[in-house]
Amino acid sequence: MPTTLAPVSVAELKDVAKRLRAHIVEMVYQAQSGHPGGSLSAVELGVSLFWNHLRCDPANPGWPDRDRFILSKGHATPFYYSLLAERGYFSTELLAKFRTLGSPLQGHPSMSAAPGIEMSSGSLGQGLSFAIGHALSGRLDRRDFRCWVMMGDGELNEGQVWEAAMAVPHFDLGDRIIAMVDRNGIQNDGFGDNIMKIHPPEMWRGFGWHVIECDGHDMAAVDQALSEAERPHEKPRVVVAYTVKGKGVSYMENNPSFHGKAPTKDQLAQALEEIAGGLK
Repeated sequence: MPTTLAPVSVAELKDVAKRLRAHIVEMVYQAQSGHPGGSLSAVELGVSLFWNHLRCDPANPGWPDRDRFILSKGHATPFYYSLLAERGYFSTELLAKFRTLGSPLQGHPSMSAAPGIEMSSGSLGQGLSFAIGHALSGRLDRRDFRCWVMMGDGELNEGQVWEAAMAVPHFDLGDRIIAMVDRNGIQNDGFGDNIMKIHPPEMWRGFGWHVIECDGHDMAAVDQALSEAERPHEKPRVVVAYTVKGKGVSYMENNPSFHGKAPTKDQLAQALEEIAGGLK
């Protein structure tokens, strides 16, 4: 596959997003384990990025000049593995082995397990710091790759993220790192505002970032936001995408119970039917 693709239409991106959502619920059902809610909320961001913005070569995943996609919210592996499989890093048939003994597709991603995984993650709050290391290395090596970092809004509670947010503009890494926040409002223990209330746009602006806000399930809006983030700016860019946890499956939407719970057989059938019908 080529390192870059001709721009993919919004209609085509939506078709890919449907396939990802179906993979996600099927994987979690088969394993009876996993994190469907935050995987479903991230779909549009991931699809737009991997098809229209990320410079990559699935046939050569170690290409030194590739852009790096760093999934800081590492529990969202049903999303991550589905994305990599659909983009051609490995066969979609491997998705059926999610969370099984001996499979490279374990509950949290490992750099050494499957192609396309840039960071072993799962312990939250570390992705932006990891990207800073990559970006500084790229500068020293005179390579022009970019790091795209996807974070959950729950991990914005962590001080490590705040320190990293300060460090990016301090070290003038704004053209090498683009941050994305999946702002779905729910974390492991419930609704985020009940745990630690935050306001991501104000937070990032306070640290000197240019904030781009969008509806995280409007594929055209997401694609436009990522295009804006790619354009040169005096400040580093962060895309705050407002999403719904469990998006596309009615009984999972905005439901903290499905942060890390598998559907039943009947619920799976309902989910696949609703996903086939498209987002409402």
